[in-house]
Amino acid sequence: MMTGRVVFGAMEEVVYGQPAAAALAAQLDRIGAQRALLMVSGTLNRTTDEIAKIKDALGGRCAGVFDAMPAHTPRAAVIAATEQARAIQADIIVTVGGGSITDGAKAVQICLANNILSAAEIDRVRNINAPVAPKVRQISVPTTISGGEFSAIAGVTNEATRVKEKLAHPLTMPRAAILDPAITLHTPEWLFLSTGIRAVDHCVEAICSREAHPYGDAQALRGLAMLAAGLPRVKADPTDLDARLDCQIGTWLSMGALSSGVPMGASHGIGYVLGAVFDVPHGHTSCIMLPAVMRWNKSANRDRQALVAAAMGHPGEDAGDVLDALIRVLGMPRSLREVNVGPEHFERIATQAMGTPWVPRNPRPIEGPAQVREILELAA
Repeated sequence: MMTGRVVFGAMEEVVYGQPAAAALAAQLDRIGAQRALLMVSGTLNRTTDEIAKIKDALGGRCAGVFDAMPAHTPRAAVIAATEQARAIQADIIVTVGGGSITDGAKAVQICLANNILSAAEIDRVRNINAPVAPKVRQISVPTTISGGEFSAIAGVTNEATRVKEKLAHPLTMPRAAILDPAITLHTPEWLFLSTGIRAVDHCVEAICSREAHPYGDAQALRGLAMLAAGLPRVKADPTDLDARLDCQIGTWLSMGALSSGVPMGASHGIGYVLGAVFDVPHGHTSCIMLPAVMRWNKSANRDRQALVAAAMGHPGEDAGDVLDALIRVLGMPRSLREVNVGPEHFERIATQAMGTPWVPRNPRPIEGPAQVREILELAA
C-alpha cells in the first residue's frame, strides 16, 4: 500500500492568456496593495514599453522600480533591492522578468522579514527551514519558462564563494502568477527555449524520482507533453502565441511535483554548480546535463524513464535519446565543452555538487564525487 505526503503551495491564483498590465492591476485590487515595488528586467524596462504600460495601469500604486538584478541573483543585488523596498515601504513586490528576478524578489521577502541589512547577514537565513515569515509578498509575471515563480525556494549566489545558496520559506511562493504569452515575445529565442528545457527537466526529474507520487505524476506527465509539443512550435514560429502559452502552462504543471514535495535529481544539482561557478545559464545546464543523467540513471529507473518517452510522443524509445533529439531540434548546446567547461574542472564540479540539495536524492544513489564525474564524462 502506498503512503506519502503531498504539500500544497501558498499560491492563490494563476491568471493566463491575459495582458500583464491589466491582470496586475486586478491583482492589486484583489489584495488591496497600495505600494508596489516593481522588480523588472532591465532590458525590458529600457528597450520596450512593457514596464511603462504596467506603471500606467498601476498608477500611484507603483512606488518604485528596481531593474538591476544580474543573472544568478547575487547577494549584493538582493540587498540593493531590499534597501529600496524598505525605503519606499513596499507592501507588495511585482516581478516582471526571468528566474533571477523572480528568485531575487523571494530573497528580498526573506531579507525584509528578518531585518537583513548586508550581504554577509544573509548567512543568518540561508539553508534554514524557518526564517521569520515574509509579510511583504510577491506577484510574478514571468518572461522565461524555467518555473521559479511556482516555487518557494530562492537560489542566491554568494559572490565570495561562487556558490548558489538556498533561501526558502513557504510564503516566499508568489501569491499569484500571471502568464502572458505576448510579453515573452521580447525574450531572446535562446533564453525562452533553453528555459523551456529547464521546465522539461523539472518534469523529467519529478517523474523519475524515487519519491514520485500520483499527484505529481499527473502534472509532470501532462506538462512534459505540452512542452515537448510546444517548444518546437515556438522554434518554428516565434510569433505563435498559442504555442508560447502552451509552454507557459506546461511550465506551471512542471512545477507541481517539486512544489508538492518531490525532489529533483543530479541534473538540477550539477546545474546549480555550473551556474554559480561557470556562469552557464540555467536553461543550458539542463540542455547539457539532463540526457547524460538519464543515461546514467537508466539501470535504476528504466520503468519511470519509459513514462518520459511515452509522454513525449515516443513510446518504447530510449528517454535519453528522445530528450537529446528535442534539445538538438531547438538548437541548444549539448556538451560541456560548448560552454567552455572541460575535464580539468570536473573534480571541483563533482565535489561541490555533492553539497547541493538534489544530488544526494538522485534516483540512482550517488555515493561520492567519483560517480558525479561519471555523469560529467557522459556530458563532456
